[in-house]
Amino acid sequence: MNGLALLATAGPLLFAAGLAVGRLPARRSARDGTGPGTPVERATFRTLHTASLAAPPLRAGLTADAARKAVRRLRPLFGTAALALTAEDRPLAWDGPGRHHEDTALDRVRQVLDTGRTQTFAVGCQDPRCPVRWGAAAPLTVDGRVLGALLVLGAGEPAPAVRATEEVARWVSVQLELADLDRTRTGLIEAEIRALRAQISPHFVYNSLAAIASFVRTDPERARELLLEFADFTRYSFRRHGEFTTLAEELRAIEQFLELVRARFGQRLEVTLQIAPEVLPVAVPFLCLQPLVENAVKHGLREGVERGRISITARDEGASARIVIEDDGAGMEPDRLRRILCGEDGPTAGIGLRNVDERLRQVYGDDHGLVIETGVGAGTKVTLRVPKYRAGVHSEAPRTAARSADGLRRLDR
Repeated sequence: MNGLALLATAGPLLFAAGLAVGRLPARRSARDGTGPGTPVERATFRTLHTASLAAPPLRAGLTADAARKAVRRLRPLFGTAALALTAEDRPLAWDGPGRHHEDTALDRVRQVLDTGRTQTFAVGCQDPRCPVRWGAAAPLTVDGRVLGALLVLGAGEPAPAVRATEEVARWVSVQLELADLDRTRTGLIEAEIRALRAQISPHFVYNSLAAIASFVRTDPERARELLLEFADFTRYSFRRHGEFTTLAEELRAIEQFLELVRARFGQRLEVTLQIAPEVLPVAVPFLCLQPLVENAVKHGLREGVERGRISITARDEGASARIVIEDDGAGMEPDRLRRILCGEDGPTAGIGLRNVDERLRQVYGDDHGLVIETGVGAGTKVTLRVPKYRAGVHSEAPRTAARSADGLRRLDR
């Protein structure tokens, strides 16, 4: 049984399974059709394996490069002369002979765009060597919009191929929908980071610059150091590349933030760190710690308190890094904390806590959200666990963990 017959009779089942399995680790013997099992089982393995190889390019969206890679993988399933993908009525990739029938095929693609239905058509060709005698064009849809079409051209009996074309087009559409969701998710994360950047208090900026100015005459070298810290902190906070950074880079930004706070409050703020060196290279979501430390400073240095204490620890727990930020500040009622995390306490209340909690759950799953222990007058302890290794999570931080580790030694005082 060839790939075309298998697709025609069991297309929905196989491609649903292909989506669930992802990159199926099929053995070479199964892919080549020479291993044990029935012909149907061997054909099933070949079909699933082919689908798993064609899926990753399509997750980039309907681009020329993705289409070229996908059609090259998918055409052997049909056993037909040619396979093509279009974006609207513009051909993105064509694999196989018969390209001289492109105009005829694109006329049918335009009908697919207008009607949203599969079109079949006969192809008349004066060249006896041309293997194309019929064609089928099936719509590629995302959220009800027809983005383009899958084109199959061949000879012989077209009926099985038409059904297979529709099944494969539906599977390609699912991959494009997943690509669209990926883009939407990325856009939401970027919007959330923009919200965090907007939260960087204008009062903090003003107070930092005022503190720096106060040192210009009395201690110019100190003023210069603080100005460099301020420049590095704002450069890091407003950088435009990467959803993730290293724990070392995030802690380095916290160091700069706290140096600027100390310039204003002096000895009123006491910070201790206990950082396991082996977790410094761990990738973490960008700006996931700084908002938590900023909250700790705000509550730890509340009005009337002579001295505020903050501790930051990061420990290696095998597959995870455990990070704890604790202050001895005002704390809050647990019920108010619940309202903040649910967004019920106003759109701006606790935006940093809520934002970080939502992003951690989005990236790592619900069991990796923030764990917050607090009470009125009892301070606040925030714990997060970050997997040390997670597929799709990698840092694009430009600096090295070693350099940041050197800088962190100055913070623990």
